[in-house]
Amino acid sequence: MKSIFAAVLGFLLLGFWPTAHAAPSAIAVDEISYLLTYIDHSGCQFYRNGDWYDSHRAQLHLRNKYDYLVARDRIQSADDFIEQAASTSSMSGKEYQIQCEGGPAITSNSWLRSALIAYRATAAQGATNKTSPTK
Repeated sequence: MKSIFAAVLGFLLLGFWPTAHAAPSAIAVDEISYLLTYIDHSGCQFYRNGDWYDSHRAQLHLRNKYDYLVARDRIQSADDFIEQAASTSSMSGKEYQIQCEGGPAITSNSWLRSALIAYRATAAQGATNKTSPTK
């Protein structure tokens, strides 16, 4: 009995015990889905590791990174998605850039954060309108 207890304790201390993966919350999934759709429909160009990609290819790449990171329990929020999947290359460490309509290239981090702030403000406004009494 002591050997079983010692083995279980050893697995727990060394991190070999199977862990449950917590999926992102429904709100996080909704926000991330919005951001991926926003990217796809933006028509902007995305700079990644020395090459420019259209918005559809960028969205596919970021969706694949998102799926990979969710499977490893590393994404819990839209902010995690932006930081861990959509801001820098996992391979080179270089920042992703976005250029829309011939404007200047900016970091994907700032572009996506602005989009997320606007989305949350709209969602909050919609929630306020739903709870406001009608006259």
